Amino acid sequence: MWFEPEGATWTYADRRLIPARLGSLALPALVLIAGATVLGLLVGGWAWTPLVVVVIGVAWTAYVLVRQVGAHAWSEREDDLIVKRGRLFKTVTVVPYGRMQYVEVQAGPIARSLGIARVQLHTASPGTDASLSGVPTDEAARLRDRLTSQGEAKLAGL
Repeated sequence: MWFEPEGATWTYADRRLIPARLGSLALPALVLIAGATVLGLLVGGWAWTPLVVVVIGVAWTAYVLVRQVGAHAWSEREDDLIVKRGRLFKTVTVVPYGRMQYVEVQAGPIARSLGIARVQLHTASPGTDASLSGVPTDEAARLRDRLTSQGEAKLAGL
């Protein structure tokens, strides 16, 4: 298949990314559910419909978030890094090491408490979206150092 490069060994996002993503969904979901509940209590009858719609929407969004985490993976090859994501709309990004300008590791408070980080690759092309979410923090540091050294080595050969 076009989205499964030959010989690629995939490393999948850590499952601890799921509670981090669901945590970011929780506050807006609670606000919407509270608002729809108040509307239902004040008006009654048909006004409970928005609550049902909001609950179904939140449940669907939570399901999609869990599935997205399971589809996010990367593979380090000799000359490039491959990032794949998506179940319905699949995306595969191939980043040659020689095109990398710098590698950034990010972790907000929730991610730090869960021991995960996000590795962002910056390339010469502004359209390249190569980020690795749900990387364990020690692996993120190793990956940053390895990708940086690979980028310098491949760039030196140009």
